Amino acid sequence: MDLSERRELNNGFGNTLAVAVELVVTPMIFGFFGFLLDGRFGTKPVFTLVLFLFVLAYVVWKQYAVYSKAMDEEQAKLFGRRGEDGQA
Repeated sequence: MDLSERRELNNGFGNTLAVAVELVVTPMIFGFFGFLLDGRFGTKPVFTLVLFLFVLAYVVWKQYAVYSKAMDEEQAKLFGRRGEDGQA
């Protein structure tokens, strides 16, 4: 395995770890802020659940959009990009 392949593999592991942390930690932080708001206003699970689920949905949507764009770019590389006139 040459150096460029190894670098690409290590970058892939690093990107995967960053996405995993983002998927777990970001909703937990907002859930904690919701917990603090619930304690202040006496509405126990409302803000916690709303903030947690809202941010979780956003993070999942964002990762789906990034993944879709990356897959579209890879498909364009594989099959060749066609111009407006249908020529490669």
